Amino acid sequence: MNPQTPQTSENRYPGILVSALRGGSGKTILAVGITAALRRRGVAVTPFKKGPDYIDAGWLASAAGRTCYNLDSFIIDQDQLLCSFHRHARDGQIAVVEGNRGLYDCIHTDGKTSSAELAKLLGLPVLLCIDATKTTRTMAAVVSGCCQFDPELRLGGVILNRVAGARHENILRDSITGHCGVPVVGAVPKLKQQAFPERHMGLVPTAEHNWAADSVAVAGAMAERYLDLEQILAIARSARGPLTPPPPEPLCQPPPAQAGAPVIGVIRDSAFQFYYPENLEAIEAAGARLVFTSPLTQDRPPAVDALYIGGGFPETHAEALSRNAGYRDEIRKLAARGLPIYAECGGLMFLGERLVIEERTYPMAGVLPISFGFSRRPMGHGYTLIRVAEPNPYFGVGTELRGHEFHYSKVLEWRGRPGDLAFSMTRGGGITEGRDGLCRGNVLATYTHLHALGTPGWAPALVRAARGYQKRRPLL
Repeated sequence: MNPQTPQTSENRYPGILVSALRGGSGKTILAVGITAALRRRGVAVTPFKKGPDYIDAGWLASAAGRTCYNLDSFIIDQDQLLCSFHRHARDGQIAVVEGNRGLYDCIHTDGKTSSAELAKLLGLPVLLCIDATKTTRTMAAVVSGCCQFDPELRLGGVILNRVAGARHENILRDSITGHCGVPVVGAVPKLKQQAFPERHMGLVPTAEHNWAADSVAVAGAMAERYLDLEQILAIARSARGPLTPPPPEPLCQPPPAQAGAPVIGVIRDSAFQFYYPENLEAIEAAGARLVFTSPLTQDRPPAVDALYIGGGFPETHAEALSRNAGYRDEIRKLAARGLPIYAECGGLMFLGERLVIEERTYPMAGVLPISFGFSRRPMGHGYTLIRVAEPNPYFGVGTELRGHEFHYSKVLEWRGRPGDLAFSMTRGGGITEGRDGLCRGNVLATYTHLHALGTPGWAPALVRAARGYQKRRPLL
């Protein structure tokens, strides 16, 4: 593909959606490998991740050398989702979208939140990753079923993964191409070495280790060796484009920040790294200036007018966080003075009193009267539906919110009042007894992760709170 090839239509972008029959089939490593290999060839790849996942998005961004954006049709409405795809895909030459779970998996039986529905909405052909372990001709029946289950979906090609040898590969290829008419665009053998580290929530985030670039390079080399990249590019060029045009640009791209902007601090490091890029962009577009800070490297937070603490893995950094008493104490003092703080999941844990891990106790910021331990199984996993039930600094009572939660932490001790929990959970677990959104003063901390495109009022509300604090700050 010529790096200078222009788009042939305003809303048509070369692209593919990489999916699988189930989770754990290898689609993330294949999507990362395809992205890295195409980038090495000089192709500007715009990566996207279907669903709310932060970790896979980080790996895709590392492979592409540019930001990866999430496309989630449950959290984000269709107009905003199309606009996001349109705005970012046009900056590259090919879009690579990694699906989640199985191709047709979704939260209901109607298929509306599946990877297949997203592929149809965006007009992208699907590359189906198949775990070929201990199977041959049966996979032709499986691929045929995927084609027939929804004739409107275009299955562009199949990638065989974990192939046992040349004979195994040939039987699979002949069966799938002969019975299904779908090209096999690659066959990856069972690899002896695992280049991507894993733990309880899937792949380890790229920010946690300094050899992520090596892992991406290994995946790229794997794609170069075992996949037909030219055929994949030809499939990508056949993309039809979104079924409906994107909405007007201002819906996606608000005006930039003005002079005199309040300063919002973002705790971002290897302990707190789960931020949707649109969330940070939305804060700036709402009129604030961002500064980044870390309790792992700094003695105290900078002077700010509000603080945003995202999710992550404070449990893997508990000792370092507990040692930095000066930073924790300053956060507690600022909260007592009315500093607006918005925190999600790992940020909620950091604002609590303590983390207990394998019978060891680590003090945290002590802003909120809650302590956490950890379970071997997920304590919250999936989409959330929220109704705002109590007054708080950021959302009006009665507002309905959509987000997601994924955590292994659990509440060990809760010493607050029922009215301190601002959110009533229609779907999801929350903090305790079907409630989430622990609120104290100008602090709101929740297990639920929100996306700025799905909750467009969130960033302006945070910036308004920051402006109010900015006006009072010289008096404090």
